[in-house]
Amino acid sequence: MAYNSELSRPLTSIVSYPERGAGGNNRYRGNCSPKLIEDLIGFFKPQEICDYMCGSGTTKAAADKLGIKSHLYDLHSGFDIMNCDIKERPEFIFWHPPYWDIIKYSDVMYKAADVKSKYGYDPMSLDLSRIPDWGRFVQAMNYAMMKQFSALEKGGRIAVLMGDIKKKGKLYSMIAEIVKPGTMENIIIKAQHNCFSDNIQYSGSFIPILHEYVLIVRKDSPMAIPVLMCSQKTMDIRDMPGATWRDVVAAVLEECNGAVSLTYLYEQIESHKKAQANKWWKEKIRQTLQLNPTHFVHDGRGMWSLNRGVA
Repeated sequence: MAYNSELSRPLTSIVSYPERGAGGNNRYRGNCSPKLIEDLIGFFKPQEICDYMCGSGTTKAAADKLGIKSHLYDLHSGFDIMNCDIKERPEFIFWHPPYWDIIKYSDVMYKAADVKSKYGYDPMSLDLSRIPDWGRFVQAMNYAMMKQFSALEKGGRIAVLMGDIKKKGKLYSMIAEIVKPGTMENIIIKAQHNCFSDNIQYSGSFIPILHEYVLIVRKDSPMAIPVLMCSQKTMDIRDMPGATWRDVVAAVLEECNGAVSLTYLYEQIESHKKAQANKWWKEKIRQTLQLNPTHFVHDGRGMWSLNRGVA
């Protein structure tokens, strides 16, 4: 098939498609604009494109329009990204995974019983959008990412369209936590339009999410592959680089929720890196209390507390 360059638009780091365009099924929830895929094809000019979570077939529509071959697979058409082998050595992969459990696909967008009858497996047990735990979802996403990246030919690319999720005041960021193998080539911000949440009036401190990301990584080497992974851990502020003595003392007092003695402060800080790195750490604690009267309150009986009225 010959690539039709006349149909492509310039691609920039911010894209917006107020009109979705034709291709795929716009009633298939979570579907993306075929214009995005058209623009990716137009910019990178692959001869073929693969999509292993093809949904309603938007990638095929974009590929057909631009005159290139497409290979499409999905859980509802007999392919499980977690367990099935990838047959191709792709030049370019477009991947639009579920945004955790915001939209559930199996038995909602298609009948699970039909898939089980035709292919012999229950898609609900394999559906990433039905993983209830964020940590397990990220693990599954990262496995699928590494699997697809490993299948690429040298010089091949994978473009991942993803979005962040917000629940109960906490942001769950796919772009932050997804593994990034190979050369990270581009991150494109894509504006969202005609969303279900457009007509919802939010209260309090909730900031609506009105964008998605397209992460593009390239496979420059078939063997030695750099991998950028997100690692989350809990640190004690008393051991944390960059925390000042005021930060540490304030944290101990805030945790106590009341007035404490100098002896108690010493005991709470002594075994931690902040104290171990300073021979005169007791003196630093006393100095910190005395030099920050707006933050620390001395009641005259050798007891100290945090002034909670200070911003």
